[in-house]
Amino acid sequence: MRFEDELVGLLPRLRRFARGLARDASDADDLCQAAIERALKSRDQWRQGTRLDSWMYRITRNLWIDERRAAGRRGPHDPIDEGVGQIAGDGAAEVEAGALRGDVDGAMARLPDEQREVVMLVLVEGYAYREAADILEVPIGTVTSRLARGRETLMQYLGEAA
Repeated sequence: MRFEDELVGLLPRLRRFARGLARDASDADDLCQAAIERALKSRDQWRQGTRLDSWMYRITRNLWIDERRAAGRRGPHDPIDEGVGQIAGDGAAEVEAGALRGDVDGAMARLPDEQREVVMLVLVEGYAYREAADILEVPIGTVTSRLARGRETLMQYLGEAA
């Protein structure tokens, strides 16, 4: 399979990961686009036979860290109000599912960055602890402890929302 085809196949997962990091859909789209651009420019650094998804998650995370550092130097800014979202359909199940998604998204957004990264990789993307440790470039014990704290905090936040 060609590099570009594999990259296109990763887009939904990469965007979900970027959304988990950035906490905002438009920022996540920008982050995802920057990661794709970086990957295309640096494609000669990726080795055939290695996991493209791990490489892309590492690129995405590094770009996100760089952006956060730069934003810290620029100072705080107020995001543009995106307006109120509307729930399509009138079924009670749709409304309840939307509310639950909102609760989970809100709880994820409140997690500290380190915990949210691990929760996204292990619980959402399904990576093994070792793979997540390699992507984040931290020891496996760090992944284990961050995941345990992240799960506990998420459950606490979701309990508050109920």
